[in-house]
Amino acid sequence: MRKPIIAGNWKMNKTLAEAQSFAEAVKNAVPSKDVVDSVIGSPALFLAPLAWSLKDSDVQLSAQNCYWENTGAFTGENSPAAIADLGIQYVIIGHSERREYFHETDEDINKKAKAIFANNMTPIFCCGESLETYEAGKTAEWIEGQITNGLVGLSNEQVSSMVIAYEPIWAIGTGKSADANIADEICGVVRATVEKLYGKEVSEAVRIQYGGSVKPENIAEYMAKENVDGALVGGASLEADSFLALLDAVK
Repeated sequence: MRKPIIAGNWKMNKTLAEAQSFAEAVKNAVPSKDVVDSVIGSPALFLAPLAWSLKDSDVQLSAQNCYWENTGAFTGENSPAAIADLGIQYVIIGHSERREYFHETDEDINKKAKAIFANNMTPIFCCGESLETYEAGKTAEWIEGQITNGLVGLSNEQVSSMVIAYEPIWAIGTGKSADANIADEICGVVRATVEKLYGKEVSEAVRIQYGGSVKPENIAEYMAKENVDGALVGGASLEADSFLALLDAVK
């Protein structure tokens, strides 16, 4: 059995006071991490104070991005070594907003994945297709390409331990969502691609999330599916009550 993982991606939201208030509200209320991984994807500005606030809780933290070098003349970037030094467990990479707005490539994301593993953290590796690609019936081909190119050079052990998040771009922040059957089908494509690249044992170990307008009212439908091991959640993760309701639905 793969342990469920629910990760809230706050994107560019909250002040420090709001982030700390959220942490106080959830830190003693989430289920045990033996049952489900509860993850907050915070803006980089808040990672240090949140790491301190949550150090004795079952809430885990994720950066929303990092660079692929530990040090250097890269003004404005965040070092994976510095993130790891805070005790952060996860880093989100390859999110469609990073790919689209900041022109990140599969090669960039692959280098970030390697840097994250080198610093003993776990990538949450995002993949997903546009509405145009979906309507053209080319989703499987697109996803397979992103996975194949993004995982180049990673070991079986690394891929087994990582998290892959399928997020159809047309369902992010739109109120639309791929229904549970579609989500399971494409998460199955992700798993089949991993199996083709790394074998059945690795494909059965890797955890795959669905993301795209997930909320407490519909998360159980997704979690009931064979290939869906969790959710990467945007808007519904911004309020403590909603985040806790997501976790309660899967524990």
